[in-house]
Amino acid sequence: MKFGVSLWLWTAPVTNEVIEDYAPKIAELGFDTVEIPLEDPTELDCYRARKAVEDSGLSLTTCAAMGGGRDLIHPEKSVRDDGMKYMKESLDAAEKLGSELFVGPLASEVGRLWESDDIQREKETQLLVSQLREVADYAASKDIIICLEALNRFETSFLNLTSQVCDVVDRVNHPNCKVMIDLFHAGIEEKNLGDAIRSAGDNLYHFQVAENDRGTPGTGQFDWEGIAKALKEIGYDRHIIIETFTQDNELLAKAAAIWRPLAESPDQLARDGLPFLKKLLK
Repeated sequence: MKFGVSLWLWTAPVTNEVIEDYAPKIAELGFDTVEIPLEDPTELDCYRARKAVEDSGLSLTTCAAMGGGRDLIHPEKSVRDDGMKYMKESLDAAEKLGSELFVGPLASEVGRLWESDDIQREKETQLLVSQLREVADYAASKDIIICLEALNRFETSFLNLTSQVCDVVDRVNHPNCKVMIDLFHAGIEEKNLGDAIRSAGDNLYHFQVAENDRGTPGTGQFDWEGIAKALKEIGYDRHIIIETFTQDNELLAKAAAIWRPLAESPDQLARDGLPFLKKLLK
């Protein structure tokens, strides 16, 4: 099991300079992994970024930034095409970075909400399955696994539950398409976090954590012992990534609804969260 943190905890957008500044700090804090958001994969010098990460002794994972126009199931084909273009550009970047994972809410633009009846939802699900199968094929050519994430009801109206993500992944039926869980979103939507983890089982390939208020793990309402027990039961031994966001970046704070400080500082959140997770899970 490797313990990591997203660069979004500190800042956005994530540039080469950000990676070079923060990779040594993340290593010094005791993390094994840095998660790099691919906000504009064509603008990142991936080989330079990879060297900075490797020189710090870290592994890395990559995640999607599903902003406007990045949507695999949008009613307009041109938007869907742009979404697929972003997926493939991100996978190209992930390969150059040396990442074995590309994760996130890959289905649609974060914040896009719409009503669907059962017939419409099934059509959208079938469309997503077809799109993800193509993305997974492309990922397989680069030895990368894509992981699909559910978001809470305020950020999407499509995939809110782990069971819904598992259904899509089962339909895609591709070895390079797996499930991820973000505890913050799951904490809003799931009846029981341990049961959600167990339902993903062997298909769970990535795990992002924060507290129920998106703050420091271990300081809020989550049943962390139950979470740890479920992870042990399914034999999860992959990345545990702290993903939360800074209030200091106006664009990021607004997108993630960070209206107050979540800790004394981003450094303190990382410094307190990591030993809690290590003690809980090791």
